[in-house]
Amino acid sequence: MSLRPLVPFAACALLFAAGCSTAPERRAPKQYTIEQFLDTTSVTGAAFSPDESKILFSSDASGVFNSYEAPAAGGPATQLTNSSDTTFAISYFPEDERILLRRDKGGNEIYHIYVRETDGTEKDLTPGEKNRSLFFLWAHDLKSFFYVSNARDPRFMDLYEMDLATLKPRMVFRNTEGYSYGPISNDKHYLVLVKIHTDHDNNLYLYDFQTGKTRHLTPHEGDVNHSAHAFSPDGKSLYYTTDEGHDFMYLVKRDLATDEVEVLEKPDWDVMFASLSWNGKYLVVGINEDARTRIKIYETATGREVKLPELPAGQISSVHISRSERKIAFYHSGARTPRDLYVYDLGSGDLAKITDSQNPEIDPEDLADAEVVRFQSFDSLEIPAILFKPHLEPGEKAPALVQVHGGPGGQSRIGYDPLYQYLVNHGYVVLRVNNRGSSGYGKTFYRLDDHKHGQDDLMDCVKAKDYLISTGFVDPERIGILGGSYGGYMVLAALAFQPEVFDAGVDIFGVANWVRTLESIPPWWAAFRDALYTEIGNPETEEEYLRKISPLFHASNIKRPLIVLQGANDPRVLKVESDEIVEAVRKNGVPVEYIVFDDEGHGFTKKANRIRGYKAIREFLDKHLKNKGQEA
Repeated sequence: MSLRPLVPFAACALLFAAGCSTAPERRAPKQYTIEQFLDTTSVTGAAFSPDESKILFSSDASGVFNSYEAPAAGGPATQLTNSSDTTFAISYFPEDERILLRRDKGGNEIYHIYVRETDGTEKDLTPGEKNRSLFFLWAHDLKSFFYVSNARDPRFMDLYEMDLATLKPRMVFRNTEGYSYGPISNDKHYLVLVKIHTDHDNNLYLYDFQTGKTRHLTPHEGDVNHSAHAFSPDGKSLYYTTDEGHDFMYLVKRDLATDEVEVLEKPDWDVMFASLSWNGKYLVVGINEDARTRIKIYETATGREVKLPELPAGQISSVHISRSERKIAFYHSGARTPRDLYVYDLGSGDLAKITDSQNPEIDPEDLADAEVVRFQSFDSLEIPAILFKPHLEPGEKAPALVQVHGGPGGQSRIGYDPLYQYLVNHGYVVLRVNNRGSSGYGKTFYRLDDHKHGQDDLMDCVKAKDYLISTGFVDPERIGILGGSYGGYMVLAALAFQPEVFDAGVDIFGVANWVRTLESIPPWWAAFRDALYTEIGNPETEEEYLRKISPLFHASNIKRPLIVLQGANDPRVLKVESDEIVEAVRKNGVPVEYIVFDDEGHGFTKKANRIRGYKAIREFLDKHLKNKGQEA
């Protein structure tokens, strides 16, 4: 990453013209506390009110995610809910200002759908202690909405339609085969079903609500992935992405009568998503371009690309077009600036900034920009990564962290993250590695870690350390590794299987025992179980292999300091995973710190918990990495 110039180029030219031989020195960045970083607000979601005068979103300004609304033209936001449990706004009702909400208990991921009446009272529309329900979409006739729930069978998500007049549901598709769902046609004639075979192979089926018959849309040979995104307004065509014959996902439009396929967008990057506006006037396409989101919006009638407003450096994401198709809500963020919600009026060209998420005490100029870099791994494979570099004096060597994303199959992407900015602001270099098996770089790259977890992908992380040393500004004796979920597994794998490489580890709810984790997959993941077994290993037939790659069974090798953070209600990586690895490593006489959040699950959503956890991470790293070898 190149540092910002001391003064802009044009200004420098003027200084030299006036006889100036040196530019003024840039001030050293101010350092901020974790409390200041987390006074930056996180915001997500967007939905217009029926008259499009207001916009609904979720924010953690209260310390916990709750629902807010604000004028679509800009102005102060109003908090609508005040729950101690994480609450996300889904949408206004189509023709009144009742609101749908999503909430679980303490991060257990047993989501329920609530209606908030205009007087502020709430009702659980999907009751049941063990019933998990998720909003799907509004019916185009505005008389109902669809949602999925495992109320009938904890393994399978059935499709329900909720009548808005009575708020009574009825099952419209009984899911006995473990399907996932694609879009529903506007006339409620067709539903797309997705049958997942592995992470690299699936099929799309067209289900006819009227006849109950199903037609296979994507017969193929070999491994091909598909993802259905939208029906055309008349229901005669289907927009979906596929990687058939290509290394990346590309967008096509298929005529359902003739099966003729038209290629619409085929970059040498994955098309991540596509959507049509309410009446089909606009097509929105999102492209995963080298860890950044690139948005394209087309007029479907002409193919003309819609010009979006000029914004500061960063990326636009999460585009929502109003039902009138006159307004667009979207998020914009950069590496040094958090996500903010905007509304753009396509007719007038007016742009309103709805949220101002950055803590005003923090100057973005004090934070680190991101640079996409690449390095060669042990087998010469090119590995992409995102580098964050603190302000360093000439010749100074900093401590560093190799950060590993979750998944498997996730991707580190350019964007604002308070933890990494906090660490960089306090002198750490952070390299966010997209090891083999990461998404976003083509299906060939994505498949390279299958049945090689904790092995070849781990060696990519080892070579990331070599890359950091090669920069010349990283201290070779002070390099740690950090990650969450699958990234937490990689931390434990690094300390167990490459015990001399990294000087400290930060494990955030990481898998320690693959046998137990794969045996205890939540019931609502039944449709994905076989895909996980294919990629990682089958505990029924490959227990010996899974024990081989599980750090718990090799914990006696761990000799470097470790900190572990865990949510007590995590349904994906059970608390026992962290309990046992902590107990095992402590037997080695190794410094181990362990923090459990009783009201969190797979990810920490409450500000107070993140403050406590992130502060503990930095104190641990300062003690065992930054100040390594120094006397207390």
